[in-house]
Amino acid sequence: MDLITPAQRDELFRSLERDAFHLELRDHYGSSVEDTPYARWQRGEPDDYAWLAPWTALMESVTGAGKTVRRVRVVTEPHSRYVGWEHSLTRLNLEMGEDIRWLPRHRLPEGITFPVDGNDWWLFDERLLAVGHFDTDGKVLGSELIEDPETVAECIRVRDVLWNVAIPHCEYKP
Repeated sequence: MDLITPAQRDELFRSLERDAFHLELRDHYGSSVEDTPYARWQRGEPDDYAWLAPWTALMESVTGAGKTVRRVRVVTEPHSRYVGWEHSLTRLNLEMGEDIRWLPRHRLPEGITFPVDGNDWWLFDERLLAVGHFDTDGKVLGSELIEDPETVAECIRVRDVLWNVAIPHCEYKP
């Protein structure tokens, strides 16, 4: 399987026509970009969020052009430390123009199944998937690009179901 890098995946936003949607299913992620700020947060130290600048610029460009970027984060309660950190940062994503909702795992609709082997994915303009692959420590290995219409349609169905039952960030009280 061919994987693209996170930087190559982020380039897909530059050709976005309407919308991007991210389904997040993990309670912990590993990223060399996040390791130091996450460790600082765990020690109670302040963060200048400079490490987020590339994502901030990208999201402000995308959402500033009238395109939507949405996420549903399916999480276990009580939260892992990582999800607690992620929740504390979400206000920054909202300021960038993203729309984020939370769905506690115990509130998943009955019978829901996750396509693409239960991996996270980005859906771009309802036509292209970038399916995340991770190592055992949650570190991103890369994304697999999928354009198969049946797989894309299944992800659209799951997105619509989850979006409708997920809790907007401003209403979600972990």
